[in-house]
Amino acid sequence: MKVYLIRHTSVDVPPGTCYGQTDVPLCASFPDEAEDVKTRLASLGVRFAAVYSSPLSRATRLAAYCGYENPVLDDRLLELDFGEWEMQPFDGIRDPRLQEWFDDYLHVRTTGGESFADQLARVGQFLEWLKTRHAPTDCVAAFAHGGVLTCALLYLHKISLDEAFSRLLPYGAIVEVEI
Repeated sequence: MKVYLIRHTSVDVPPGTCYGQTDVPLCASFPDEAEDVKTRLASLGVRFAAVYSSPLSRATRLAAYCGYENPVLDDRLLELDFGEWEMQPFDGIRDPRLQEWFDDYLHVRTTGGESFADQLARVGQFLEWLKTRHAPTDCVAAFAHGGVLTCALLYLHKISLDEAFSRLLPYGAIVEVEI
């Protein structure tokens, strides 16, 4: 089965802001960015058996713009939950656990949130679940977030853990993976 993972467009938050699962607004450039994504998706010539989306508006808005107004919403496609750190500038977080998290983000949970391993597990569960719901010849789309795309690539052994954050995919990225 082919899965097309689509990252949302640019968000309108100050650089360096920790915004994971907060439903933040999109940049004013959304129509241009979304049109580019829509054009690239159309050029693939793929008919999707199903379309899934994170429930956050930055993903659902892009899905709707691309012609998928009623995607199946799935919480497993949410960005990392930064808990109490949400919407704070990273350099303004005074939590003593912040350095512990930076030192081992894979295993250490954010205060009131989750670890990268938690997110990786839920994205992996989503990918495994897809295999039980669709034929091997199906193509599906999933509108999601940078962290979700990274987790999917890591789960499917397309990148290594060392590459996970040095190769963050750009806004509007479309990645095709086989599961």
